[in-house]
Amino acid sequence: MAQDTFPIDLSKLKPLKLDPAVASLSEDAKATLRHNIQLCRDAIVFFTALAGAKGLSGHSGGPYDTVPEVMIIRAFIAQGVPIVPVFYDEAGHRVATQYLLSVLNGAMPAERLLHYREYNSGLPGHPEKGLTPGVEFSSGRLGHLWAFCNGVAMANPGKAVVLLGSDGSQMEGDDAEAARLAVGKELNIKVLIDDNNVTIAGHPQQYMPGYDLTRTLSGYGLTTETTMGEDLDALYVDLCRVFNNQLPHALIIKRPMAPGISGAEGNPHAHDALKAEVAIAYLEKRGGYAEAIALLKSAKPEKSPLTYRGSSGVGKNRDDFGKLINQMLDGMDEAQRMASVRVFDNDLEGSCGLHHIREKYPQVFVRGGIMERGNFSAAAGFGSSRGKQGIYATFSAFLEMCISEITMARLNFSNVLAHFSHSGVDDMADNTCHFGINSMFADGGVKPGHGEDMTRLYFPADQFQFAACVKRIFNDPGLRFLFSTRAPVPDLLGEDGKPFYQGKVFEPGKDDLLRKPGANGGYVVTYGEAVYRALDAVIGLKEKGVDAGLVNKSTLNVVDESMMRTLAQAPWVLVVEGWNVKTGLGSRFGSYLLEAGFKGRYDHLGTHVEGSGGLWQQMGYQGLDPAGISAAIVKLNSGG
Repeated sequence: MAQDTFPIDLSKLKPLKLDPAVASLSEDAKATLRHNIQLCRDAIVFFTALAGAKGLSGHSGGPYDTVPEVMIIRAFIAQGVPIVPVFYDEAGHRVATQYLLSVLNGAMPAERLLHYREYNSGLPGHPEKGLTPGVEFSSGRLGHLWAFCNGVAMANPGKAVVLLGSDGSQMEGDDAEAARLAVGKELNIKVLIDDNNVTIAGHPQQYMPGYDLTRTLSGYGLTTETTMGEDLDALYVDLCRVFNNQLPHALIIKRPMAPGISGAEGNPHAHDALKAEVAIAYLEKRGGYAEAIALLKSAKPEKSPLTYRGSSGVGKNRDDFGKLINQMLDGMDEAQRMASVRVFDNDLEGSCGLHHIREKYPQVFVRGGIMERGNFSAAAGFGSSRGKQGIYATFSAFLEMCISEITMARLNFSNVLAHFSHSGVDDMADNTCHFGINSMFADGGVKPGHGEDMTRLYFPADQFQFAACVKRIFNDPGLRFLFSTRAPVPDLLGEDGKPFYQGKVFEPGKDDLLRKPGANGGYVVTYGEAVYRALDAVIGLKEKGVDAGLVNKSTLNVVDESMMRTLAQAPWVLVVEGWNVKTGLGSRFGSYLLEAGFKGRYDHLGTHVEGSGGLWQQMGYQGLDPAGISAAIVKLNSGG
């Protein structure tokens, strides 16, 4: 940023102490509380929208919503109420709350907020302990913290533990288990749920009738009450009751998402960063924020300056998935579609391409909410008979959560086509907890007694190969895992300069030789978003006299015996991938080579350190850009 001063003066926050034993607010306390809430909400609108204007997203609505309860509990802590002074938040993308609190608590200067979600700013899209000053926990994904907080409560007898919940996070099954333990062990945990009836894909009360958190949590034995979050008097009284109770206590806080923000209130779009024009209109109405408005107006997305030899154009595979499935459904009549296909969404339809299916074929579309494990099993159950298949999609990071369900689906010989988008680390400002890098875990099956394990993992490299893959594997039996990246990928070019995969039929299990090495050259083996980067490295090194071949291994868990015989004769082999260096293809491929008689040098590159924020910078940070790949090739080629 050209300006290094945060344009909203957070020093204007007024000190406030509140005693939950006094169950009413004085007029002075209420005025101070309103002032503090408004100041914090204005700051959140500004710096989250600023990140959005820079192309980094920012998640405005959730952190904006919860400010009233956060300010009240902060005043309880200032009064000396025995509360663990950490606002654990199971909706990790509400991290703007944590960063604002870090500033208010003096852990970092307000100017850091100007760099929210930027590369190497230490302010990623989910809280990570040890990365950001003042942040005392890592949230992981949605619905992962209540069970953790149960342990925190056990470790801090005599103190209340605060968990900021959400109606979306509470859909996850972990919370049901955590609720039972909290009640059974009488833990002093306070679950404060922002029930704004909004998730990414819509309104839970519409797409999941019967979902009622007050009844659900009461059913576990929790003392559970419901309040109106924008009525300060009611919210305060109910929070006093919560913190005067030493037993587990839940408060369902009703409000529309982004209350009072014109153009965003109650809208699923408020889940992400507010559009700059909405934030500007909000701040203009508030008045006194000319500098903040000027920064929002001047902010521009930072586009990647990188270019790559050997590829051109652009394809967005994660979005194309739904369009390609529609093409397959087009060939069926309605009765056949209803009898043979169900499509299960996990509240990420727009991120995985499923919205195209919902819009064209709503009869086969299931809005399953934020329930990755249960929805995978439902897809497997539907696809457990011959001629039927479940189609499923979510982020690759969530595959780890589904391993047991995948095993059960395999044991039931289910037919599931599962699209896991946002694979790897590319373009991932949400950072480490959203990295989809342990996907080889899906290939954990053993040979059944009466056939072969039909589990297949596919990671096509560009839009042409992706489309050919979907069409080829659509009717295959068994579990088919199809991966795509958050970032678009360019089309790979052959040595003739034409798109290599355009018009090419996809052959499961077959590796493709994109570039042949010279007589004494080794090979780079890669897949997905690493292919075009490796291709750039191979082309650049050839110009410098270093020869290397390039293999695209788009079927990740099947050994291409023909290609393996070729690789076994090479002086060196390098595997390059965006997945975890400990669990990815490279962790297996050396064994494959040895079994084939390989006697050369071997190395593999993959994601190996926690993330750095930013978008396109993540791959270079992991050493997976052309420069990092080139260095590894040179080292192997020289005998290192």
